Amino acid sequence: MLPVIAIVGYSKSGKTTLVEKLVRDLTGRGYRIATIKDSHRQPVFDSRDKDSWRHIQAGSMLTALCTHDQVVCIHPNQQTTIGRILPLMGNDFDLVIAEGFKEDEVPKIEVHRCGRPLLKGIKRLVAVATDEPLEQKVRQFDINDARSIADLLERGYIAPNRERIALYINAKPVVLKAFPRGMIKSVVTNMLSSLKGVKAIKNIQLLIRTGSR
Repeated sequence: MLPVIAIVGYSKSGKTTLVEKLVRDLTGRGYRIATIKDSHRQPVFDSRDKDSWRHIQAGSMLTALCTHDQVVCIHPNQQTTIGRILPLMGNDFDLVIAEGFKEDEVPKIEVHRCGRPLLKGIKRLVAVATDEPLEQKVRQFDINDARSIADLLERGYIAPNRERIALYINAKPVVLKAFPRGMIKSVVTNMLSSLKGVKAIKNIQLLIRTGSR
């Protein structure tokens, strides 16, 4: 699946600012970055009596709202997690940076401010971006040192996943070990390379629907 890092922390701690700096730094290095924002506010494009709201109320499983320069996908789900969102995003990104989602089972970096406690019960915490030294074993970065945090993401999450296969069955990610991953890549790539009109293959997106409900 796509490599993901979640930026977590209390409200007004600077999560969005750090996400913005990381996206700018990593895209400047030539990487394709996608972001996910966990928001509890109802956006205006899906408010009551809007056309998109009416589509959802009628039973649409996904509604795309298109303007001349933007596309917004609305997916009604009361238990949205990063794992449910990733299949909707495709696989043509080097890293997904999520803001929030502190309960999700993904690696996390916490943004911490002086005078406030660290979040409790955070699983898979890999680092803290802080404005004061902390007596914690987890790795610490200066809250303004986005470049060093970007270096960590490049080495630990982007570089090891430059070549990957993302497999979802019934919208749930399946972790592939080396042997099945290599076999799938070899069989599918060799088969498609033989098709007429197919040139150099950079990435493949394949969806198989069995027909069962």
